[in-house]
Amino acid sequence: MAKAESYTSTAKWLHWGMALLWIGAWFIGILATHWRDEFNTHHELTFLHKAMASTLLFLIVVRIAWRITHPAPALPAAMSPLMKRGAFFGHFMLYAIALIGLPLSGWYWSSVADKPILVAGLFQLPPMVDPDQSLYGLAKSIHTYVAWLCGALVGGHVIVALKHHFVEKDEVLKGMLPGRNS
Repeated sequence: MAKAESYTSTAKWLHWGMALLWIGAWFIGILATHWRDEFNTHHELTFLHKAMASTLLFLIVVRIAWRITHPAPALPAAMSPLMKRGAFFGHFMLYAIALIGLPLSGWYWSSVADKPILVAGLFQLPPMVDPDQSLYGLAKSIHTYVAWLCGALVGGHVIVALKHHFVEKDEVLKGMLPGRNS
């Protein structure tokens, strides 16, 4: 499939909407767990975190389908082959770990803890596995460490986008801004 000249409006809205949803869920998750006594005594933040994060599981299906049927624009010709491979790998890691792995690990943790997950507060996800308190600590650790890894991935993504804009002075970041064509 040929490369597009620019990202579609739908691709841009999916990117920025999911980014805001993901970052919001990530920060709320940190508040809900690390400052439980101060901010989450009745688990309101946990409910909000799960509602936001579980929504990403459904949006990622839409996003991947859109991406398959609407290819991304070509990277700048000035980028080296190594940098282009790095960009592919970085995006793959964001999809696989931040958009799929992290929400699935949270779903797993909630399942072993026998805690419900309401998608966008509308309907409940079925448990991924049977409740098992002996797996609680492992599930919590997996979700926590994957969350911090994802924070680093997202931070790296932002830094690289800013590098393209301010150092390389190319159109990579501008091409993903809503209302703009690169």
